[in-house]
Amino acid sequence: MAGLRMTVGVLAVLGALLHRPDTELYGLEIVRASGLEPGTIYPILQRLRAVGWVRDRWEDPGPAHTAGRPPRRYYRLTLEGRARAVHALQHGRDRSGLGRLLALRDMPAVPMSEAGSA
Repeated sequence: MAGLRMTVGVLAVLGALLHRPDTELYGLEIVRASGLEPGTIYPILQRLRAVGWVRDRWEDPGPAHTAGRPPRRYYRLTLEGRARAVHALQHGRDRSGLGRLLALRDMPAVPMSEAGSA
């Protein structure tokens, strides 16, 4: 899978992003949805970005400043990432305890053909 090792942590982050596939999520939302620590998810998100499965953007500083906080970095699966994440999660389903961690019953179906060639 594009040289990406499918660890339980990677699968948890993919599951969190797939839970709301049409929504940009910032780091703390991914932490809460995945059950992982911030120090774990950010390296995973960077690896996912490097292989083209995730895109990111920084929030406009204006609203963040008004809210009295730093700008957030938002993450979202690409179309290819979405299809590959579904595939990875379906193949990782049999790992011990993974189904409970990722709540696979809510996983959307995206055919691999929509992802294009790798």
